[in-house]
Amino acid sequence: MKQAPTLFPTTVVGSYPQPEWLIDRKKLTDVGVPRIRARELWRVAEEFLEQAQDDATVLSIRQMERAGIDILTDGEIRRESYSNRFTTALEGIDAEVPGVIERAGREILVPRIVGKIRRTRAVEVRDVQFLRANTSHIIKATLPGPFTMAQQAKNEFYQDFGELLMDLASAVNQEAHDLKRAGADVLQLDEPWLRMDPDRARHYAVAAINRALEGISGPTVVHLCFGYAQLVKNKPRQYAFLPELADAAVEQISIEAAQPQLDLGVLRELSGKKIILGVISIEDSRRETPEEVAMRIRHALRYTSAENLIPAPDCGMKYLPRDIAFRKLQALSLGTAIVRAELG
Repeated sequence: MKQAPTLFPTTVVGSYPQPEWLIDRKKLTDVGVPRIRARELWRVAEEFLEQAQDDATVLSIRQMERAGIDILTDGEIRRESYSNRFTTALEGIDAEVPGVIERAGREILVPRIVGKIRRTRAVEVRDVQFLRANTSHIIKATLPGPFTMAQQAKNEFYQDFGELLMDLASAVNQEAHDLKRAGADVLQLDEPWLRMDPDRARHYAVAAINRALEGISGPTVVHLCFGYAQLVKNKPRQYAFLPELADAAVEQISIEAAQPQLDLGVLRELSGKKIILGVISIEDSRRETPEEVAMRIRHALRYTSAENLIPAPDCGMKYLPRDIAFRKLQALSLGTAIVRAELG
């Protein structure tokens, strides 16, 4: 297996742009981040879809390798969103007759929780096996976190929110163990909704994250963000829920910092963790140079040690044009190399 550099190994957060021949990207942008299955987004007939997704996944892997990224994902090419594929595969979820919740004045279709949550089958194991077979790089598998899944569904069964979270966490944990056995080197939970409900997160989230990652060997990550740049324009400069993760049984915390110009002073409160730091914005209009990336890394080193810093994009790159995504990853790799050489 190809080893990542000891200092500043670069990574991606999760998704990479799917090709236009695979998915209708205009529809995808119009839909936003689907909570239920959105099969109408795929351009390829059902009988050829898996093969087409395999081909697009190989393209994604090769682009990340060519850009110089050290720790890869499969680009989440087979997913309509980062969370809906796993969530809707669980027993106790009715994804065919969705519920409706209202947020920010909009009605959103979501899965309904109609029974006890159980994982009855593997969902992403083949994805990881395919990724492992097609690269010698260190690989990362991503799963939606239990707190975020609970926020993205309509609960019509559980009387106790804590019980719901723990059942979701148990399902994630079972999948995570299978993904490790399939070859994943790094396991990441995506938990963007921690910041949206910080009071409830303070009460429940750390215990749920710890349960979801229980018994998982090797590096583990929790990712938080403010939303895709193409869908969320105005972002705060600080997280409503972040220092609390110092107590979570997770090795790495992945945060968005470039687009929101995050106040990095918060990193001092996470001194026991490795930080996957967003030094590349996922805005279409921003085309960072390697020197801009290097400058952001140098700034972060005021607050955390070089050994604890992992440069990355702010978030998944799903909604970016592919050529821009590739150039941004190149800038990430080259900018990181500048600072690596300065300290080497």
